[in-house]
Parts: sequence; structure tokens; C-alpha cells
Amino acid sequence: MIYLFLNKERYENDIRALLMAFYHGEKILARNMENMADENFEYAAADRILTVIYGDGGLKLELRSGSKELLGEKGYDGLPEDRKEGKNVLKSCLYELLTEVTGKVLPWGTLTGIRPTKIPMAMYEDGKSREEAAAYLRETYKVSEEKIRLCTRVAENERRILESVDYNKSLSLYIGIPFCPTICLYCSFSSYPLNVWEKEVDHYLEALFKEIQQVSEMMKDYRLTTVYMGGGTPTSLNARQMDRLLCCLERYFDLNGIREFTIEAGRPDSLDMDKLWVMKAHGIERISINPQTLNQRTLDVIGRRHSVEDVERAFHMARQAGFSNINMDLILGLPGETSEDVMHTLSGVRAMGPESLTVHSLAVKRASRLNQNLEQYPPAPQEAVNRMIGMALETAEAMGMEPYYMYRQKNMAGNLENVGYAKPGKECLYNILIMEEKQSIIALGAGGSTKIVYPEEKRIERIENVKSVKDYIERIDEMIERKHNIKKQ
Repeated sequence: MIYLFLNKERYENDIRALLMAFYHGEKILARNMENMADENFEYAAADRILTVIYGDGGLKLELRSGSKELLGEKGYDGLPEDRKEGKNVLKSCLYELLTEVTGKVLPWGTLTGIRPTKIPMAMYEDGKSREEAAAYLRETYKVSEEKIRLCTRVAENERRILESVDYNKSLSLYIGIPFCPTICLYCSFSSYPLNVWEKEVDHYLEALFKEIQQVSEMMKDYRLTTVYMGGGTPTSLNARQMDRLLCCLERYFDLNGIREFTIEAGRPDSLDMDKLWVMKAHGIERISINPQTLNQRTLDVIGRRHSVEDVERAFHMARQAGFSNINMDLILGLPGETSEDVMHTLSGVRAMGPESLTVHSLAVKRASRLNQNLEQYPPAPQEAVNRMIGMALETAEAMGMEPYYMYRQKNMAGNLENVGYAKPGKECLYNILIMEEKQSIIALGAGGSTKIVYPEEKRIERIENVKSVKDYIERIDEMIERKHNIKKQ
């Protein structure tokens, strides 16, 4: 337990995020010091106590043990009044204090946001060079040289790919299928086990078809750039259901001019030749087959309920069906996995030869079974996950791939990142669009989150669909009505 005491409610979320990066998994109790007189604190329950005092244009930080022994302190005179600059100064001081006390150096320094490439991207758009972007990341955020190289490299690739996108009267479409064969240990998505919800799938599709029809009418003046079908596991649908869904999309949206259509076929145990032929018949070129690991012991632990052989079988079936753009997802830092286990997985993936590879650092989500059983499944140490990340980069480069998009999440193993690698011309444009938030994305289905981008106002409006399948079916008219209020750019 960490007690966080502040005399003013400034930058609390940023302080929490940085504390969590150094003390992964610990709970934080925050209190305003002005209200503490009436509260009875059990200081002995704290492992550490951080006090943040703002005053006289300056800043003072104190970190103490639960017994109130001073572990370290930092001060700063002349705290900038500008909120962004003030926040960066605070985080820099706190980072230095925590580094001195713990001996830890974080690869991403003080950066705790989910989209670090936005920083160099914005600088490139302002005419700044790669060297200037690197210096800013180094001096302002204390980012390591390794992550600076990755961040600027990804930003350059994103910028190159996005140059060909015409944002005028265009948008992208997300279709959510919330069903899965089983629910994985680490999963916090709006997913429903198929064996329980199988009788509701057709009812769900009928509601989705209604949303597709109505939204297509609202968006009739806009061109589609990309379509992405995710979940859940879209290939939990049987071949007949998948065909009905794709026919519905073709009926109400013009798909002839789109740049890409991706379907998540994430669970290899959800694939068969009938489904692959259906997707191929509808012109789908890009699918994602996600082993997460090629170690059977780990697959059993995380509840994947399929074998390594199933992964290989699904991949070769997709090749037999004619798919020439296959992505594979991996998760690094899974419970009990070592660097040797990861190398085994990477070797197996390289032997299969997908066109792209998405490498995730395990994120412990609040709603996941993993988070509820952390003592049984402790997260991998930062140093180990960092080695694994390096191994994945080397493997991807050996396969002729470049890093083309990146994002971070809260509570990630090693406080690291997720990176998408792809061979030239095989990048997923949708992934870049959703990360850089430069185009409106309309999300249909349970749990879908629509983002309407207003570039001139530098504003994003979000419109959420309910997560519950039952509520989505019963409240589909309400989900549609929410989108009627969209005022497009």
C-alpha cells in the first residue's frame, strides 16, 4: 500500500501512473492533506508514504517508509504555471526521486500515456527533424535511447503510410463480435463464451444488421477507408452466420473502394475451411490468427483450450484458402514463461512466415481473472520482459518486417509497449488510424466505441454502445439513436 498525500488536487492521476510504473501492482490511497485532520489513518498499513506539497510557486516531494523514515526528497522552485509544462516538471522530479530510492530506470521514463508516437508525429508535422524529436523525448520525458529509436522509427513509418489517406469525406468502420470459444485468463474485453451464448448469436446478428442498415444511411455521403471486424472472436460465428454478416455489409456499404478489410480469426480453434472460403469469397485479404504463445503448458494455463498443432493447422489452412496477408499476435510476459519459451514461440512463428506480427506486453486488466489471481500468476520482472521485447524485434527484422504502429496500456509487464511489425505493404492501416486518431471510426456492435474526429477543433467525440449482449439486443434502437446525434466534420 502506498499513501499519497497532496495539499492541492493537481496532477494526481499523473502521480498515480508514475507510482504504478515503479511499484507495479501496489494499491494507492490518495488524500488531500487539508482534509486529513478529521481522518484517522493507520500509517502502519502503508509500505510507503509520498507527500506532494505545492506552495510559493514551487514544489516539494517527500517519500517515507511506513514507519515514517525519510527515504528521499526533491524540491523545485518556480513551477511553471502552464499546466503541461508544470506537469512535466512534477513528473521529472518524481521520476528522479523514485529512481534514486528504488534504483530502477524506466525505459519510457516519465511517459505514461498510451500513444507515445503522437509526440514525434506532431513534431514532424510542425517541420521538426527526427533529431529534434529524439532530443525532446530524451530531455523532457527521460526516455531511453532504445525507446527513442523505436518511437521515432514507428512515427516515421506511420507518417509515410498516412500520407496516402484522403480524410475528406471518409471514415472507417469497426464491427464487434463479442463471442469467444472460451474466455482467456488475461482478457477483460466484452467477450461471451460461445457455449453459454450460442442461442443468442442469431438474435445478436439481427440487432447488428439493423444497426448496419441505419448507420449506413447516416453515413451515405462518406467513403469507407478500412473495415475491421474484431471482438471477441468473429470466427466464433459459423460459416452461414459469417456469410450473412458479410452480405449485409456489402448490401448497405460500398466496399469496392476500401483500402483494407481485416477479420480477427484470433482463436485457431474457431477456424475451419468453410469459414475461410466464405471470407475469401467476399474478398477478405487480411486475417489475424493469434497463438499468443506456442508453448502448450502456457496455453493450458491461460485457458486457450487449443493446441500448438491447432495454430499450425489454422495457419496452413488459411494459406491453402489463398490468404496472403496473415497477422499473428503474441503476448510476452505470460505467467511462468521464460526467455527460452519466448524464443521457442518466435522460432515457430518465423517458420510459419506470417506477413505481420503484433507483439504485446502482458497487461494486467482490472476485470480479468489474472488480476484476481495475481498471487498464483505473478507478473514477469521488467528486465525479463525487456529481453523478450528485444528478441521479438530481432525476429521481426529477420523476417523483413518494420515496426509500423505502437501503443501502451496501464499495468503492462515491464511498463513497456505493444508493437505491430509488418512486411512492406502489409501494414494494417486501421491500426494506425485508431492509434493516431486522425479519422473518424464508427463502431457497431456490443461494446463498440465510436470516435468522431473534429480536426479543426482538435476534438474527439466518443459514442459508446452498451457492452452487454442482452442489453445491446434489447436496446438496439437506443444504440442507433445515439449515432443520430453525430455531427460529422
